[in-house]
Amino acid sequence: MDISRRKFLQQAGLLGGAALGVSALPGCQWLVDWPVTQPLGTILSRPANQSPIDHVVVVMMENRSFDHYLGYLADDRSYLHNGRRRWGRDFHLNGMQDQSFIDPDGNLVSTAHLSEQVGQTNPWRGCGFEDPGHGWNSGRVQRDSGFLAAGSGNDQFALGYYDAGDLLFTEALARNSTVFDRYHASVLGPTYPNREYLHSAQSGGNKSNAFPTDANGFGWPLIWDKLAAANVPSRYYYSDLPLLALFGARGLSYSSPITEYYDGCANGTLPNVTMVDPNFFGVNQCDDHPLADVRAGQRFLRDAFKAFVESPHWEHGAFIVTYDEWGGFFDHVAPAHFPDDRRSANDADDFSQAGFRVPTVMASPYAKPGYVDHRAYDHTSILRFIEWRFLGAPPEGPVSPNPNWYLTLRDRNANNIGASLVPTIIDVEPGFNLDLPLDPPSAACGTEGTSLRALQSTSGDDAFDEDAWRTYLDGMGFALD
Repeated sequence: MDISRRKFLQQAGLLGGAALGVSALPGCQWLVDWPVTQPLGTILSRPANQSPIDHVVVVMMENRSFDHYLGYLADDRSYLHNGRRRWGRDFHLNGMQDQSFIDPDGNLVSTAHLSEQVGQTNPWRGCGFEDPGHGWNSGRVQRDSGFLAAGSGNDQFALGYYDAGDLLFTEALARNSTVFDRYHASVLGPTYPNREYLHSAQSGGNKSNAFPTDANGFGWPLIWDKLAAANVPSRYYYSDLPLLALFGARGLSYSSPITEYYDGCANGTLPNVTMVDPNFFGVNQCDDHPLADVRAGQRFLRDAFKAFVESPHWEHGAFIVTYDEWGGFFDHVAPAHFPDDRRSANDADDFSQAGFRVPTVMASPYAKPGYVDHRAYDHTSILRFIEWRFLGAPPEGPVSPNPNWYLTLRDRNANNIGASLVPTIIDVEPGFNLDLPLDPPSAACGTEGTSLRALQSTSGDDAFDEDAWRTYLDGMGFALD
């Protein structure tokens, strides 16, 4: 763990003015055009069993879009300067915060920083506004007619964004790690189907936040089943709600409380594959789902990341932060299509239709700092990386002599999110203060004595119902604290 970024660059021949063609600029000591992407290579060029990545940690948060959270980086002069200095003149990030949409009354409404929205009393939560629409139907309205169209489920809150200095942990992680600016939610729909894609490369045809009708839970195969069959140590850690309970006792058998994640980090006993969920309910909600205070989410992410970086696993690890879906917030990139077993010519039934982009960042000693990966990904791209590293999948493409590594057509064809990792340590230091001071969350939006989720959308395919979860888990003998 003694290889600094400067030492690595010196060893790679990427420092030293004479060799690089340094040009003096007013106000700058030097400017370098570093076309280093190809010389650094990719981790996927080596056999999986020679990969330096032995531990993968995935944290999935809730309901935020790429432009809404990270769009400002597209015009951030410092970020772009450093990116071009490191990675070449073509370095860019595809973000756009300045957009406008027509509301149902025909008015043109522009995006705005959340602190400047009319009627906004708490930009950290969105007090006074509705939880933006993010269901199967409202998502298609947003795709076809805009983020304020009738049927979008949105008010002007959905056109708000955060800027540099607002989300301090996310900003620090993005500036010092690899950002994915074409990473989409797996389906143009709500939370559960997208989380089901992360765990199983499908939603079983579910378009809504549906519960199983069978007492044994949803029955289709999980990535956890594959890992268990291959004797790969793996674990899902929950903060309050074990979402794997949707798969019944089988899902719960792969689940542990988040205290064991922190113990595993401290003791150096984390499994090879780890997924971590935040608090979804109550006063400790920190999942970033509106109307939760995003600063609570920043604290959760900081603490989960700090624990991993300070663990013995970090030197051979990768830490991925992503969001289940866009949450109804604006994004300027049209949602992609991916191969899927439930592809349909009927848009209303088409599971090949991915959702809008979500903010996704990967940190690792083998991740390029301040880099942007422009390939198309979705949640199953994380599965593909895990399948390549631990289950015998080819690094890319659907063809393999091993027929047992994939779950569905989606992950079999998914791009491998590990493609931008490099084979040699760049820097074991994360590049920023792991004890980054963060403001505490504000009081909930007038919810004294009321569950925060009661203020969030509880109708139709946007429902995320705490009472329903309590009833469902009670039937399994599991009490939701």
